[in-house]
Amino acid sequence: MSRERAPATEKVRGPRGHEFELVGRAGPVRLKRAPRIPAEADQEMLVVKHGKLFVCSQPDGDIRAAATGVGLYADDTRYLSQLSLRIGGRDPVLLSSSANAGYEAFVDLTNPEILEDKTVTVPQMTLNVRRVRLVADRLYERIKIHNHGAALAVTKLEVTLAADFADMFEVRGVRKRMSRGQALAPKEVDGGLLFGYIGEDELFRETIVELDPKPATLELSDEDAKASWQVELKPGGGIEIEITVEPSLAGERRRKRSFPKAEDNVREAVEEWRASCTQIESLHRSFNRFVGASIRDLRVLATPTDDGEIVSAGIPWYVAPFGRDSLLTCYEMMLLNPAPARDTLLFLARHQARADDPLRDAEPGKILHELRVGELARCGYIPHTPYFGTVDATPLFLMLAAAYYRWTADLTTMATLKVSLDAALGWIDTYGDADGDGFVEYSRRSPAGLENQGWKDSEDSVVHADGTLAEGSIALAEVQGYVYLGKQRIAEVYDALDEPDIAERLRSQAAALKEAFNEIFWMPDEGTFALALDGDKKQVKSVTSNPGHCLYCDIVDPDKAAPLAERLMADDMFSGWGIRTLSSKSPAYNPMSYHNGSVWPHDNAIIAAGLKRYGFTEATEAIATALFEAALESREARLPELFCGFSRRENVPYVAYPVACRPQAWAAAVPFMILQSMLGISARAPEGLLTVNEPELPSWLGHVELRNIRVADARLGLAFGRTGDITSFSLLEREGDIRVTMQK
Repeated sequence: MSRERAPATEKVRGPRGHEFELVGRAGPVRLKRAPRIPAEADQEMLVVKHGKLFVCSQPDGDIRAAATGVGLYADDTRYLSQLSLRIGGRDPVLLSSSANAGYEAFVDLTNPEILEDKTVTVPQMTLNVRRVRLVADRLYERIKIHNHGAALAVTKLEVTLAADFADMFEVRGVRKRMSRGQALAPKEVDGGLLFGYIGEDELFRETIVELDPKPATLELSDEDAKASWQVELKPGGGIEIEITVEPSLAGERRRKRSFPKAEDNVREAVEEWRASCTQIESLHRSFNRFVGASIRDLRVLATPTDDGEIVSAGIPWYVAPFGRDSLLTCYEMMLLNPAPARDTLLFLARHQARADDPLRDAEPGKILHELRVGELARCGYIPHTPYFGTVDATPLFLMLAAAYYRWTADLTTMATLKVSLDAALGWIDTYGDADGDGFVEYSRRSPAGLENQGWKDSEDSVVHADGTLAEGSIALAEVQGYVYLGKQRIAEVYDALDEPDIAERLRSQAAALKEAFNEIFWMPDEGTFALALDGDKKQVKSVTSNPGHCLYCDIVDPDKAAPLAERLMADDMFSGWGIRTLSSKSPAYNPMSYHNGSVWPHDNAIIAAGLKRYGFTEATEAIATALFEAALESREARLPELFCGFSRRENVPYVAYPVACRPQAWAAAVPFMILQSMLGISARAPEGLLTVNEPELPSWLGHVELRNIRVADARLGLAFGRTGDITSFSLLEREGDIRVTMQK
């Protein structure tokens, strides 16, 4: 970070008693390039996360200063902006790297030719440099160097570290200020060094670095620290250097464990999570990899908060509570594990808006969009404390609560949530439908808020058929679907809470909404529903993926389902990798845009489930197959947040979107929603029932077994097999009071 130099004699004392030299005001965060289109777009970052702490680096393990998105982060702050390694004064050569465990990464490197006075002293590929990186209570990094040569190898290992304490919004390229808090010079201490920063929020942030063994030299500047070790290895010999990095806020420290103990603790937590999930196994090895990667990523994204654990939206940009993302993710993964839904519902209920606050787009009963705890939020530069600019999180809150109850029969939690459910319904009927036309719409009130507040929240995402932007209060098609399904399903909860009058009112409102939606949003010439109604109540006639969500929500009249399914699967919508967000025939179409022609896996999973609900199994299988094959394009067997909407070409991978989050929550949950819909599995825990409705395995997945399916307090296992065009199932195991029935 750039700095204005203060007098060298000025000192400040940190909360743990260390005295730092004050360098001056920190300037704007320096970025090598705008983060929207990084040069690193063709390679995935190496990502490791556990709890609140995560690291993003280049594939060789380096965090190189000012590169896009890399760093060690906690609580919306970058605590390490550089951690780079050189051997013999040169960059090592990457052999391989992986982070298959999610919390731990392995990087193998080797040396280029190492010269001294133009003479080769260590031939290339003599040394193996292995970096083992673990994220637990802090960052642990072991650097192991082994001499595979036949002669003595003498050289120097150098590690450069820096900490800019940038707010995540600044790392993303959001320019909110030209000067920042007080920059402090790095400080050498016994066992390592310290970086410090006093934010404009008056909080003291510190990066505590421990180095073992002590380096031969430690050079400090205002900007960074360079530690070096002399390496002298006999043939077959090796050394090990351990670096630990701990973020500290206001002097807080975490209990330090040894590397093996920290590794064991994290591994045990991950195994406990896996054991609590539905066990999914098939005879298809690649499908098993896909499922395993998704389970890993969902655990990685689980992030503790003061109010419980919540699934963060994605790495690196969105490691924070998001209403829409967390709700949809938990909804998608209900078959896998319903437990995260409870924590999410309780967290969002505790942070539900209580007052009307235009600066945060907040209104009583509304569910939050995004909560941030970094310096920019604390100082009021951004409204995310929390920010409520989302029109769909509130009905999605109802949908998830109802789905959780169907799977768990947890009436105690529903009773706890009742005040929040009442408030959410109140928001939908009053603030959500401010003009009283029966549809929920949005309009921005906060100057710093989002212009568009559906899941496609780019500024240009709501466009008319001629490419012009829609104006005024916007009523999105899929939001009406969410409201319909939310009211229909949450009525069951009100029945269980002995509120039959409310339940009947909700069902009546849902029926009226369905009738009005099919009449007013339908575009017979296009065979689909309008994207939205604008402020003048005119149809926004662009052909988009949004109405596909309405199939899932069951708001579509039966006579409109077939033309809608056909329209979604037409060549201008289905790219071969999935359904595009916007028709390629639209003048606003751009396959490289965020929302106007790209392909989003979670969007496709919801649509696929909706198509199956209406009986279009071939279309469901086509989408499921495309997403599965897309996942296999990644070395991690994971789906990204999105990819570009170019038409699929034979033997050519999809075109990556440059800054898509990997991993990303609602993309990670995709296989579970699709599998549940294809197998026709639904739970009615209050009735002690699990139903299987017209199961349909894809042609490439002949057999799959699901064990430890949790329905209320019961557990069961099911096996599905496909013979010809017929998919059948059998009961493998059952524990508890649960019936399994087949529906036609």
